[in-house]
Amino acid sequence: MTAEGPCTEQAIFNTSSPEYTILCIVGGVKILTHASVLARFGHALSDPTRSQALLVLSEGPAYPSDLADTVGVSRQSMSNHLACLRGCGLVVAVPDGRRTRYELADAKLGHAMRDLIGVVLAVDPNACADSGQKGCC
Repeated sequence: MTAEGPCTEQAIFNTSSPEYTILCIVGGVKILTHASVLARFGHALSDPTRSQALLVLSEGPAYPSDLADTVGVSRQSMSNHLACLRGCGLVVAVPDGRRTRYELADAKLGHAMRDLIGVVLAVDPNACADSGQKGCC
């Protein structure tokens, strides 16, 4: 049972990997956990503009035009990035009169973003053959 009503829940266990995912469908929307969430989060963070938008939204809701100005991109570009973040399930669009504001889909995402900022990485530029050309690391 969720706050929004009954949850059609399916447990999926993949015997070839230690992945256990709960797939919960509420009102036609899939709610994923574990590996699927991490993959979507990673995809969202792989783009600097989306990362910046998530950081801004971790501080509180914002309108697309304000996000675009804060991040320094066009409104069209921000609209495309917000569509991606909605598709990943990381943000939600909330109607506010004639405007729409965006906020994180779960407050835990804001905590996760702040925790990730505090992580110290041991980067080895020699481990990635393309690091000098493509900036992969």
